[in-house]
Amino acid sequence: MVKRIAFVTGAGSGIGREIAKLLASRGMDLIVADINKEGAAETVAQIKENDGEAVAVHCDVTSLESVKNAVQESVEAYGKIDVLVNNAGWDKVEPFLKSEPDTWKKIIDINLMGHIHTCKEILPLMIENGFGKVVNIASDAARVGSSGEAVYSAAKGGVVALTKTLAREMARHKININCVAPGPSDTPLFQEIGSYNEGIASALEKAIPFRRLAQPQDIAGAVAYFVSDDAGYVTGQTLSVSGGLTML
Repeated sequence: MVKRIAFVTGAGSGIGREIAKLLASRGMDLIVADINKEGAAETVAQIKENDGEAVAVHCDVTSLESVKNAVQESVEAYGKIDVLVNNAGWDKVEPFLKSEPDTWKKIIDINLMGHIHTCKEILPLMIENGFGKVVNIASDAARVGSSGEAVYSAAKGGVVALTKTLAREMARHKININCVAPGPSDTPLFQEIGSYNEGIASALEKAIPFRRLAQPQDIAGAVAYFVSDDAGYVTGQTLSVSGGLTML
């Protein structure tokens, strides 16, 4: 059996950590990429506690140079990258007309340009190796909108469009590129956002048919499907994981 190597951004906490741990449990070696090296090291420790293999690399997805360095370090460690999961993300919830250009730039740089940077560096490696799976984490905000998240929704909409276009371009190389769009999820970022409005979580739980927020493990399971052999004939798709909040 061929050993697969997975590069997961934002894997130092939350959804990214659970994705990394699940892929490791299914036999992949993990590159835990995060701007927070301490968080990445903790994810690596948790993977190794369960007999998995992983390394932590510093990666600021907003910087193409940082991504290049992280990819180079990863290839030096494992020789290749088979799977890319673009998970790193950030948002600040506020009415659009009260938001400022510095916030817009940060949101777009992390949530959209980060995906572009990693794809630019890693897709050529996948083409050379004749194998690749890419999963981009978007958001259902991209599909239906979300009050207080105008620029975030726009950036995540860009991720969905990027996914479809790259899927078309990479199909000739037999590289699958898909997108997971979480609904509201119980993550450190959501808890930070929730501090702006303590009623957000309870209101969302009432609106979601399953009556709970997504857990990071719920998102990880969808990613694991897309990078598995079971999804070998699936590309360019966006899968909502929202407990029924959205049904498109």
